[in-house]
Amino acid sequence: MIFKHVLLSATALISLSACQTEDAVKTPTPPSNATKDVSQPEWRLAGKAMATAANPHAVKAAEKVLAEGGHAVDAAIAAHAVLGLVEPQSSGIGGGGFMMVYDRASDTIRMYDGRETAPSSIDESLFLDENGKTRGYVESWQNGISVGVPSIVRTYEQAHEDFGMASWEKLFGDAETLARDGFNVSPRLNKLLSNPRLRGAINLDDNPKSAAYFYPDGEPLVVGTLLTNPAYADMMQNIAINGADWFYGEGMAGAIETAVQSTTIPGELTAEDIAAYQTIERDALCGAYKTYKICSAPPPSSGGITQPMILGLYERFTDGLDFTTAENSNSFPSDKHLKAFVDAQRLAYADRDHYVADSDFVSVPMHDLINSKYLDARAKERFEPSQKSKAGDPGKVLRNEPIIDMWGRDTTDETPGTTHLSIVDVYGNAVSMTATVESPFGSSIWVPEGGFLLNNELTDFARNPRIEGKLVANAPSPNKRPRSSMSPTLVFDENDDLFMVTGSPGGNSIIAYTAKSLLGVLDWQMDAQTAADLPNIIARGDTVNVEIGVANGQHASDTLKAAGYSVKEREGENSGIHTIVARTDHYEGAADMRREGIVVSIDKEAD
Repeated sequence: MIFKHVLLSATALISLSACQTEDAVKTPTPPSNATKDVSQPEWRLAGKAMATAANPHAVKAAEKVLAEGGHAVDAAIAAHAVLGLVEPQSSGIGGGGFMMVYDRASDTIRMYDGRETAPSSIDESLFLDENGKTRGYVESWQNGISVGVPSIVRTYEQAHEDFGMASWEKLFGDAETLARDGFNVSPRLNKLLSNPRLRGAINLDDNPKSAAYFYPDGEPLVVGTLLTNPAYADMMQNIAINGADWFYGEGMAGAIETAVQSTTIPGELTAEDIAAYQTIERDALCGAYKTYKICSAPPPSSGGITQPMILGLYERFTDGLDFTTAENSNSFPSDKHLKAFVDAQRLAYADRDHYVADSDFVSVPMHDLINSKYLDARAKERFEPSQKSKAGDPGKVLRNEPIIDMWGRDTTDETPGTTHLSIVDVYGNAVSMTATVESPFGSSIWVPEGGFLLNNELTDFARNPRIEGKLVANAPSPNKRPRSSMSPTLVFDENDDLFMVTGSPGGNSIIAYTAKSLLGVLDWQMDAQTAADLPNIIARGDTVNVEIGVANGQHASDTLKAAGYSVKEREGENSGIHTIVARTDHYEGAADMRREGIVVSIDKEAD
């Protein structure tokens, strides 16, 4: 297989596995609006498109753009601008994300790192109190010290400059109209606002202006309420007319600074920090799994490391145990496959927790961790169910130069306030985008001038920056981007054609959720929806969380308990898997039943 989608540096080429080094690597620089100059053979599904996301309003916005011939990037921007309005608990203008773009004409992947950055004036003690003690999570979460620079609007802009085919001005029309005319409050939004435990922790109903929006007359928004947001509508209109510079300058920077500094523990984020923000384009990380290539986001995201790691280790554990049933058999995996999935996760999570952080600030052995020789060695370190999980040492394996003692071990928790959308357009271009405000409703800090909430993304740093005196890789630092579990993923088949677009929200469980969707389709021969519906099984650390409130969940829990694993049964998991699979003659989509999304198909040839 020719690994030609990802732009690779010389260092990356050296670090690729031995089976890849003989392959030719093409590194074209795609022109702006590259899809208008199609040099590739016509895409077998040309004229057909698909979109899936966590809310019907957002999917309909994407559908409109795709039906008019827009690029997948255009559709993603339109959809996410709507999600920020109708799903504020998960993502929005006050947050950030990672956007993976496959452009078929130039045959490249472009990965846009739209992760929020820390203020320029902080240091590693960001979450320590005046006595040097680590602040509690809720105290840190619900204050200005948790807020990073909102980054998604700048990410929209850069991706659109590179690939946009629809006019920028049109992409915010649906969000503006819904905000001005109103949308009906969904059951999920009501459920979260009504949750007594969450309501007791967050400050949404303590701030008069956010309380008036989310808790009119002191009560949570009722399902079906027609909710308007004129400030959001005006902001959408200004972004459409004046671009991202308006948001990062006179439009919102001052208002964001004021909001962040008005909390009990003021943040240090300034208008200057906001104005200086830039989205970074990074090389995607790709690894082999059987006849497929799995590509996801590199650090500060974890996806590009953990997805190839989990699938690579799982492949080694199941060698000779391949499924023999027909495609889309939808059979639940065997006990041996299930345990292999769990053990692959435990190894990958341990390495991720130890090594992954913002690679602009620390040395992350990202290519070493997915190197086939390291995976061969790591597979031999498979933990017994009762054993403690621990990181491996790729430096020792590959060069006899140990690196494990560079960092203290970090087990920072990451909470699930995130969304994912998957889109393929009529030209065969694709977007896998995961976006977030971090926790449910972010920091709860409301920006009334724009009608949106700010993120609490900085709590994704290690709040305790040192373990036994040793700095952890993911410690806070000025202008640094906190580690993320987001795993927007693209899969290519043996012909190097786009095969699958997937990803999920869910805090640090994103890694397991996304890997489940990949194995469900690629190994367990399930259709996309059946794979998304599988029970979620998360094996980070020494306890395996198993979702028992869905079909086969209790069976999976019983199987793992009988094998000796420490299992924690859960009734629900906060996934939101949205997947597209490009079959031979049609697209196949999935919208996670745990959220409120839909899948739409477009067929311009049938019009």
